Amino acid sequence: MALKIVSASGLVRAALVAGVAALPMLATPVVAQPPTGASPLVQGQISLADLAERVMPAVVNISAVTTSDTRSRALPQVPQLGPDTPFGDLFEEFFNRRGQGQQGQGQPPQQRRSQSAGSGFVIDSSGIVVTNNHVIGDANEITVIFNSGLRLKAEIIGKDTKVDLAVLRVKHDKPLDAVKFGDSDKMRIGDPVMAIGNPFGLGSSVSSGIVSARNRDIQQGPYDTYIQTDAAINKGNSGGPLFNMAGEVIGINTAILSPTGGSVGIGFAVPSSLAVNVVDQLREFGETRRGWLGVRIQSVDDATAEALGLGTARGALVAGIDDKGPAKPAGLEVGDVIVKFDGKEVKDSRDLPRIVAGTAVGKDAPITVVRKGKEVVKTVKLGRLEDGEKVQQASAKPNAEPAKPAVTTALGLELSQQTDELRKRYSIKDGTKGVVITKVDPNSNAADKRISIGELIVEVGQEAVNSPEDVTKRLDALKKEGKKSALLLVANGQGEVRFVAVTMN
Repeated sequence: MALKIVSASGLVRAALVAGVAALPMLATPVVAQPPTGASPLVQGQISLADLAERVMPAVVNISAVTTSDTRSRALPQVPQLGPDTPFGDLFEEFFNRRGQGQQGQGQPPQQRRSQSAGSGFVIDSSGIVVTNNHVIGDANEITVIFNSGLRLKAEIIGKDTKVDLAVLRVKHDKPLDAVKFGDSDKMRIGDPVMAIGNPFGLGSSVSSGIVSARNRDIQQGPYDTYIQTDAAINKGNSGGPLFNMAGEVIGINTAILSPTGGSVGIGFAVPSSLAVNVVDQLREFGETRRGWLGVRIQSVDDATAEALGLGTARGALVAGIDDKGPAKPAGLEVGDVIVKFDGKEVKDSRDLPRIVAGTAVGKDAPITVVRKGKEVVKTVKLGRLEDGEKVQQASAKPNAEPAKPAVTTALGLELSQQTDELRKRYSIKDGTKGVVITKVDPNSNAADKRISIGELIVEVGQEAVNSPEDVTKRLDALKKEGKKSALLLVANGQGEVRFVAVTMN
């Protein structure tokens, strides 16, 4: 069975009743010396009892109820049945009892009620609670349940779908126990952690483990940088805290990788380094206010790095610039490789959206780019990311059948000058520049890089090309320079571009 990412929320009581006898025992890891702030060794093992006792009052269970209107499905109108029709009286009673005699017209809507359960934690004694956005969803009624049995109605302060966080508020006549965020950037692989939550609706439960990995990208959103842990996380744990041994929240348990929906020792938590800024914005504004640069980026692989003279694969390659975005007036260009933003190193393309989003809107931020082998520093005044905007990824759209042999062959591609017939055949938008690709050798490196028939080569080695002859001349020049790969700027018929590094034989 294939593994899948599962949100660590939900409540399936039937599964609990049927499967509780099969739940395995969880062993506490053996550690030679207890970390700072932890309880002493007990029979060769670390006891987390003191730590759990201290933080558990701030961890809550969350019940979210969603009520929606539904109308009964209209059944066919009952035909006029005569007194002699067999079972006619039974048919009429069946339909009339359900209000279907007139196709459901005039019948009041029925209420459909669904319930989910998850976890959360108090970060302010005044009653501020953090959880996952998917725990509450579009709930009409949210109840926060404390370990003491106290139940309080909650209101939503703000939600963020991109990082899957939500901030709630409850009111109580006394200050509530609260926990604080720690610095997840200080956590190392192998550091012990403790998770508390509400698995399968059992109530407050503690599990322990270590940080298994950092900066995991599980393809759940544009800012994925999860902490991976082997601490047991199951359905119902979503929104619960992941603690370090000092009792600080360094992660928010969100998802698991599992073939069954149960814990197999691979859980994921939103790191506090990402969550704190989102939570602060939701508390202050009721929404997120992320920085916006206005570029479309792609990753830099080894071949692209060699073609650009970067030395090693690093940074984010600018494949497109929004005409109305902040990057254009700042002087950024397609082909620039962003290696540093606002003083922070951009190790790969996944770093840039996260760094930009966490930078204040309106700030004048310095950007270091590599342009034609040289570092250039620009300054951009950040805009604000629109709610509906998504981080774009370079994509290639395969096109139609191969055309007739082109004028020139290079890199396993047959190339042709643009003609009216080719523009019509491949739906090339007016004004799109470049040399048309009319055939791709399936055994070529270009085919491996998903270059497709009907696309256009706009640049070779960061120089524009307008004819097949331009392409071959530029390739010859790159070979004389000792390059092993040629960096192509490839456009689809709509003019959307991406960079592709193709090996030159």
